Amino acid sequence: MNEKNKTNKEWKKILTEEEFQVLREKGTEQPFTGKYLHNKKNGIYLCAGCKNKLFSSTDKFDSGSGWPSFTQPFSNEKIEMKTDMSHGMTRTEVVCHRCGGHLGHVFNDGPAPTGLRFCINSISLFFEEKD
Repeated sequence: MNEKNKTNKEWKKILTEEEFQVLREKGTEQPFTGKYLHNKKNGIYLCAGCKNKLFSSTDKFDSGSGWPSFTQPFSNEKIEMKTDMSHGMTRTEVVCHRCGGHLGHVFNDGPAPTGLRFCINSISLFFEEKD
C-alpha cells in the first residue's frame, strides 16, 4: 500500500498518540524536550511513520533552537518542502516524501555548507545507530 494513502484509522494503529499528532496533524513537540535533541551517536534518522531514511548524524548540529537540527537531508528525494502559511507566518514545512508525515520546518539561518537549518521534531524520527 502507498504510505500516503493510509487512512487516519490505519495511522492510529501504527503511531502513538503523540506521533500521530505531529506526523499526521502537523503538530510540534515542546522545545528542549525531544529525545534526539542531544543525541551525539553515529547513525541515520528515519521517519517514525514509515522508516524512510531522512537525515544523517553527520549533518546534525546544535542550533540552540530546542529541536534537532540538520544542515541537509539524507537525500533531496527523501523529503518534500511545502509552503506553510499557518500561525500568521510563511514558513517552509518539511514532510517525508514516502508517507507525507510532518517533520518540521527548514530555515535559511543554518551553518555552512548549506546555510540551511532543518528544524525537526524528535517525535517524527526513529534513530538507527551505526558503528
